[in-house]
Amino acid sequence: MPAVRAFLALLLLAAAPATAAAPPPAPLQAAVGNPDWLHVSGLARLRVETLADGLRPGAPRDETVVMSRVTLMADIGDGPVHLIGEIWDSRVFNIRADRLGPSLVGANDINTLEPVQLHLRADLGAPFGKDSHAMLTVGRMVLNLGSRRIIAADDYRNTTNGYTGVRLDLTPVKDLEATLVWTMPQQRLPDAPAQAQASGFALDRENFALQLWGGIALWRRAAGNLNLELSGFQLSERDTPQLATRDRNLATIDARAFVPPAPGRFDVEIEGAWQWGRSRPGLNNAVARAEVAAWYLHADAGFTFWGGWKPRLSAEFDVVSGDRPGGKYTRFDTVFGMRRADFSPGSILGYIGRANLLAPGLRLEVEPGPRTDGFASVRAMWAESRSDSFSQTGVRDPAGRSGRFAGWELDSRVRHWLIPRRLRGEIDTIVILRRGLLRDAPNAPPGATVVYFSASVIAPF
Repeated sequence: MPAVRAFLALLLLAAAPATAAAPPPAPLQAAVGNPDWLHVSGLARLRVETLADGLRPGAPRDETVVMSRVTLMADIGDGPVHLIGEIWDSRVFNIRADRLGPSLVGANDINTLEPVQLHLRADLGAPFGKDSHAMLTVGRMVLNLGSRRIIAADDYRNTTNGYTGVRLDLTPVKDLEATLVWTMPQQRLPDAPAQAQASGFALDRENFALQLWGGIALWRRAAGNLNLELSGFQLSERDTPQLATRDRNLATIDARAFVPPAPGRFDVEIEGAWQWGRSRPGLNNAVARAEVAAWYLHADAGFTFWGGWKPRLSAEFDVVSGDRPGGKYTRFDTVFGMRRADFSPGSILGYIGRANLLAPGLRLEVEPGPRTDGFASVRAMWAESRSDSFSQTGVRDPAGRSGRFAGWELDSRVRHWLIPRRLRGEIDTIVILRRGLLRDAPNAPPGATVVYFSASVIAPF
């Protein structure tokens, strides 16, 4: 497996001894002589994932895969204008199917030798006077905006979201920041499961049939330690000869207020969004588009204790609208948002996301030392709408007779730098205790417990 051999070679490079003085440049940057006009870096990740007693209807109950991801970035420039490019090579091995259906692996996990980023970035200086700043980016890029619940470049997933367009970052005055974007999100290719699973190569496609535009503004320290954020985005798509879509025309407005965590202090975050427009519930063009009226709310409050482990205990609450009878389409669309910061991972799991969900929970985060961090959480889960598919599982009782309670989710993660700045390990374990809806719905597969486990090694270079 060439990707695995390359990964092992990178681990040997990462293990080279480092001096105790100021941090040296990363191995790849040092290898090119560490010039001021060129900055190169990369990352290699190898991860084993296993899923036991999966609950998605028509999909394998058990699957174990090996995923590799290698990225390489170059930043060229020593002035106000920089040319930035980044290549991602994402592959999956040990892909199998069973009698229940094809592998869960597809284009979301595999994307070979893709130039995800290739853009010009220009520093426009201080156009509004002292304390102001502006930056313009044009080309292929990744986006992480605000809380990343609406627009993000996914990190846990083996591939990421790429966007082609224009981005303008503005700081008109101190403590006020804004970002405006117009983009064409990239469609990962090849998207046919058989071609993707064979690690086939094709450049991702962008065109005017799929557009995303809008902006976000952040007011830091609006009142003491309280930060305020407001965003609005428009997603417009239509079918092309190469791709069937839901013909979404969605506007999403989002408001967020938060006080960041700090030792010896309470923190809080409240974020809510309203979504409207028109969309089909599926890809069937015979079904007319419906008017959309959907929403979500996230809230958490925590306290970080003093002490060597810096424990933070927080209460969390997420409620996201699901579809229900009545003529309007009310299932929230997370657009290009991430899930791992709030929920269990995607990848071959991908059951819990921002759709038809009501989930209170408790979370404990710890940081035993500068090289180690972890968390454990427990959530109770209900469907917001008893007749819609529960979150992203595909399990559904259209008549609503199975109730709304779906069970419990136990989630944990531990990360540790095996070699500081050079090699990091990560273990994720998720257990879903199925109850009510997830056991009694007409299309729910048998079983009471889902177990997902992943082990990763990550080597920046």
